[in-house]
Amino acid sequence: MNLFQHLSDANTQWVLAGTLLLGMASGVLGSFAYLKKQSLIGDAMAHAALPGICIAFLLYGQKSLFWFFAGAAFSGLLAAYFIQAIVKNSRIKEDTSIALVLSVFFGIGIVLLTFINQNGSGNQSGLNNYIFGQAASLVGNDVKIIAIVAMILLAVTALFFKEFKLLTFDPQFAEGIGLPVRFFNGLLMVLIVSAVMIGLQAVGVILMAAMLITPALSARYWTERMDRMVVIAGGIGALSGVVGTIFSTASEGLPTGPLIILAATLIFLFSMVFAPRRGLLVNIVKQMKMRRQTARENIMLSMFDLMEEEMRKPAARHATGFGEEQIRGLRPVSKRLFARVMKQLIKENLVSFDGNRYALTEQGKEQAHQIALKNRLMEVYKMYEMKFSHEEVEKQEDIFALPGPLLQELTRYLQQLGRMPVRLSKTGPGENRRNRNNIIGQRGGRQPL
Repeated sequence: MNLFQHLSDANTQWVLAGTLLLGMASGVLGSFAYLKKQSLIGDAMAHAALPGICIAFLLYGQKSLFWFFAGAAFSGLLAAYFIQAIVKNSRIKEDTSIALVLSVFFGIGIVLLTFINQNGSGNQSGLNNYIFGQAASLVGNDVKIIAIVAMILLAVTALFFKEFKLLTFDPQFAEGIGLPVRFFNGLLMVLIVSAVMIGLQAVGVILMAAMLITPALSARYWTERMDRMVVIAGGIGALSGVVGTIFSTASEGLPTGPLIILAATLIFLFSMVFAPRRGLLVNIVKQMKMRRQTARENIMLSMFDLMEEEMRKPAARHATGFGEEQIRGLRPVSKRLFARVMKQLIKENLVSFDGNRYALTEQGKEQAHQIALKNRLMEVYKMYEMKFSHEEVEKQEDIFALPGPLLQELTRYLQQLGRMPVRLSKTGPGENRRNRNNIIGQRGGRQPL
């Protein structure tokens, strides 16, 4: 039987619809759990649901998805209450409290499950599937319940999105403006627990936490805005459910739940590497560019310092260029990076090379002067940091764009210390006597030096 024949099967379509809706609801609500730094809550709720499922079976006497959901929800909310109570009434931190409640509830669930398996009459068959999940066992009625619950969760989240967003990022402000913080905290917890409950049969107790958090974690790499993150996380969750179900159907034997998590994990790995702003590949490229830019400035500064030192010697003794070791000796740069940067500087006509020595061109001297002036102004700022507004300088990428009075004060200190960069370019005697280092205009703008 090929894939298209499998997909035309009614049971496969039910499973596909159920996992799609489950993934969407999990991704949306998992975004809030992730941003509130409560990623382990989903894991605790999933593990805590097992005793609720077992108790529901013992009371009802047979398998019923509705009663299983009810028992799992009650058990999960009870676990959430215990977690908060332990944190509030003891010195135990939240992560430790979650681990404690998770292990205790899951242990109780395993004990009850063992009791049921040993004393049951056969109608308990399939209960073990709630540990690892078995999406293939979903039928029409199961998917209807999952669909209804998922749509309710999405609708409530959309209705109170602004409140949840404010509660996530600034709960103190939310409380200050009169928002019922405790109510919305409780409501959000109920929604998260409900999302976990509807995923237990498809994904299982063990893997449900990954279904809740992985789509949100992947979405975080693609955007800085929460509204977009929630939408992307829902889409990734839905896509993971569909892809995992299709592969499970095509493989004929591989479990659906683990394949859904595997699909979500692959999307996460792709996001982590290739996301346009936060991905590893982009960061590596940025680091390489930053490293090359730093090496470029260090080489220009070293050549400027060497030429500035030569200016203090008699004209007859001026060196016309400098060797690689001499330049690298002032500010260490690897040989490989030095060669690449120098090749680019020569191409830009900033540096000349006669086969043995490097020298700054007239254009290179001007650029090196600018770099040296910027570097020394920043050094002066750091020397007299307590006298200036710390925020003003740190927020400026270009020190020349600082307010005029502050830049003028830095320049005055630089002159007093005798650290004002010397002009290396060829100019007439009258031009050299001018104060071409005055970079302050009437309004503090940057002027040519």
